[in-house]
Amino acid sequence: MKTLRNKVAIVTGASSGIGRVTARFLARRGVRVILAARRAEELAILQREIELEKGVALAIPTDITDVNQIIQLEQEVIATYGRVDMLVNNAGVNCNTLVADTPLAEITHLVQVNLLGAMLATRVVLPGMLKRRQGSIISIASVGGSIAVEPLYSATKFGLRGFSLALRRQLQGTGITISVISPGFIRTPMNAYYKLPMPGPELIARTVVKLATHPCREIIVPFSYVVPIWIEQNIPWIIDRFTDGLGIKLPYFSKVTNETRTQLSCKSISHE
Repeated sequence: MKTLRNKVAIVTGASSGIGRVTARFLARRGVRVILAARRAEELAILQREIELEKGVALAIPTDITDVNQIIQLEQEVIATYGRVDMLVNNAGVNCNTLVADTPLAEITHLVQVNLLGAMLATRVVLPGMLKRRQGSIISIASVGGSIAVEPLYSATKFGLRGFSLALRRQLQGTGITISVISPGFIRTPMNAYYKLPMPGPELIARTVVKLATHPCREIIVPFSYVVPIWIEQNIPWIIDRFTDGLGIKLPYFSKVTNETRTQLSCKSISHE
C-alpha cells in the first residue's frame, strides 16, 4: 500500500493493549478502522476516542473463536465500506499454568484465539483481497513463537508464524502481502505480573503502520531479541540452562511464583 488514507482495516483484539493502540495509530493516519473484540463497552469507548481525534472507526463486537461471528464481521465491513484492505491478527491469550494443571477447555480456548481465530479471519477476508489483487495481512506472533518456553502459548505462536510465513509464499505474485511481527515482552495487561523493563505497545503499533506501507517477511521487536532467537535456533542448550520446569528462571521473572501461576488461567490474561 502506497498510502493508508481511506484504507479499511480490521484490528482484532482491539479492546486493550496492542490492539487498542494500533487502532488509534492507524486511525491517525487516515485508516478506517474496524474494532473487533468481545468487550463491546471497551470498543465503544475506543470508537468515541478515535472519533474525537477526527478519525473513523466502527466497533463490531466479535468473538474470534466463533466462525459465524467472523463471517458476520466481514459481511458488516463489506456492507459499510465495500472492502477489507487490511487485517491485523492481534487477538491473543497468554498462558502461564502448567500443562498438567490446565483445564482442557482452556487449552482449546487458547488455540482457538491465538491460532485458529487468526487462520479463520484470514480465510474469510482473503477471497475479496485476491479478487482486487490488493491487501495486507499482518499477524502479531511472539518471540515465544521462536523460543519455546511456555508449551501452550509457544505452540500457538509457532503455529501462527508457520501459517503466516507459508501463506506468504503461497500468495507470491497475487498483490497480497503477509507480514509477521514477533514481539518480545511488551508493557500490556497480559504482562503486568512480570518485573522487567518493557517497551509500550506503541512500538508494535508503529511497526504495524510501517508494514502496512513497507511489508516484509517478519520483524522482531525489540531488535535485541534477535540474539536469543539465534541462540535458540543454533545452540539451544544455552537457552535450556536458563529454564526449568516452570519456564524462564531469570531474576526479573521472580514475581511469577508457583502461587501466582496457580491463580492464573489462560483466559485471565488476554487481549481478545
